[in-house]
Amino acid sequence: MSAQAQTTPGAVAAPGIATGPEAGAPVLTVDGLTISVRQDGGEAVLVDNLSFALGRGETLALAGESGSGKSLTSLAIMGLLAPGLRVSGGAVRLRDTDLTALPESALRGLRGNRVAMIFQEPMTSLNPILTIGAQLTEAIRAHEPVSKSDARVRALEALKAVRLSQPEKRMTQYPHELSGGMRQRVMIAMALALEPDVLIADEPTTALDVTVQREVLDLLRDLQREHGTAIILITHDMGVVAEMADRVVILKQGQMVEVAPVRDLFAAPKKQYTRDLLAAVPRLGDGSSAQALPEPVSQTPIASLSEVKVRFDIRGGILSRVTHRVHAVENVGFNVYPGETFSLVGESGCGKSTIAKALVGLVPHLGRIELNGHVLGGLSAQDQKALRRDVQIVFQDPMAALDPRMRVGDLVAEPLLIHGIGSSESRRATARELFDRVGLSPDWIDRYPHEFSGGQRQRICIARALALRPKLIICDESVSALDVSVQARVLDLLKSLQADFGVSYLFISHDMAVVENISDRIAVMYLGQIVEMGTRAQVFGNPQHSYTKRLIEAVPVPDPSFERPLRPRLTGDIPSPIYSLGEQPERLLLKNIGDGHLVAVG
Repeated sequence: MSAQAQTTPGAVAAPGIATGPEAGAPVLTVDGLTISVRQDGGEAVLVDNLSFALGRGETLALAGESGSGKSLTSLAIMGLLAPGLRVSGGAVRLRDTDLTALPESALRGLRGNRVAMIFQEPMTSLNPILTIGAQLTEAIRAHEPVSKSDARVRALEALKAVRLSQPEKRMTQYPHELSGGMRQRVMIAMALALEPDVLIADEPTTALDVTVQREVLDLLRDLQREHGTAIILITHDMGVVAEMADRVVILKQGQMVEVAPVRDLFAAPKKQYTRDLLAAVPRLGDGSSAQALPEPVSQTPIASLSEVKVRFDIRGGILSRVTHRVHAVENVGFNVYPGETFSLVGESGCGKSTIAKALVGLVPHLGRIELNGHVLGGLSAQDQKALRRDVQIVFQDPMAALDPRMRVGDLVAEPLLIHGIGSSESRRATARELFDRVGLSPDWIDRYPHEFSGGQRQRICIARALALRPKLIICDESVSALDVSVQARVLDLLKSLQADFGVSYLFISHDMAVVENISDRIAVMYLGQIVEMGTRAQVFGNPQHSYTKRLIEAVPVPDPSFERPLRPRLTGDIPSPIYSLGEQPERLLLKNIGDGHLVAVG
């Protein structure tokens, strides 16, 4: 639960600077910060006259949509603005030192030592060719005159402080050998190894599963309590803001819209933009009041899976023989019916995306998969191509899914071209029609992907998926990287398209609040197997499996007054779907506890 912000007696703030609960002078003061970018016609202001102060042991959240200036502010504090960007006004003071006036050599000594930063994607921040121990040791020795052996001892202590399992082993491993949550813990250990005064956490949990997110947030809170570190938390997740922040600064297009203690902001937001931002946050419970649809027994399913298995061999040794096997999907079965949204939820590595790839023929599988009455496997190339017209997929990252060299109108019409449907003129007309249908101007079809925002690019991907009028669209984490307001608009669009076209969705996500708000039926996966399956009301209103309960309990609640019950921290190594050759996971049997609510019993 967030600490209630208080005014410190005797603390004096600079005019116009928002202050928080601190003893004495602020640790960090941002005063009238203005960031500009050089353009042909002069300069454009990206962050305009931003001011706030940060006290010792305080967490200040910078919240707002993409493009609001959150990350730019953090980069300006660190002195890491990209070429072409500059601080054109104001000051950033660390105690009495103006960081904007320091040369690069002086800033290099402060980064990591007194001001540290955790980025959203740890894999881009860690060197893939150095071990974890080498990177931690290097970071410590870069700032303090200690021997290599002493630095290794401190590095090991840092890994223990962030509660990383088997820290001695992790010191010898490379980044790719660790899970996303482990890598983020390493980044936190690296940031806190030198006990900085200020820690900037830029979307530190956005890409993490809900249970790993819970562990990282608890860890940050514990470390802050132990070291008194001041934290600037940058996020668009208002649930995380409610649980972590003492005060909140709301940004929109580079300007401060509102600043307030977290409880005041959530209880009585003063600005319409803040109210809209909070209203767009998906909340657990919002979807349960809607009438849950029973499983239709008289309809033929669009997709049917039975005893589906997907396994990958791991080779090793001099002869490169198969020594282990990844059991990515084990004995999975479910149906997706016309016009319904069936969701798969679970942590990374549980097999959700592997099932999606098997459905569209991108990975080989065992067992039986039927699409629109046709069994996958054994079909001719021509028949497979025809069958794929019925199934389309929308991926998590729209920029990676769109060819940057092609105009978006051509991208949307490309499926029609591949399947030889229509003339050039009719395909272009279809693209314009689909643009209009997903809420984009048809006049934009000659633009390129980089000219659109993230939410607009995802709409383009949805338009392309609709081009062939498929019966099933697979949405693989398709809204997880979007801002809450953009996410809400995309989810509304998906529901509207479903009502108009009767399309079915296989919705894959680890965001339980989103899943509850959009789903008719849900399957919860753990290590390649389904542990619980039922209607939305059954799974969220009456969860039976311990893993389902843990997923739901871990969801950040956008309410600062919410008291999270104390739960024991998870210890030990994360279970793995990798088994030695000849071994395999224990099969889980699903028991019907009533009205089609299935729960694993063994």
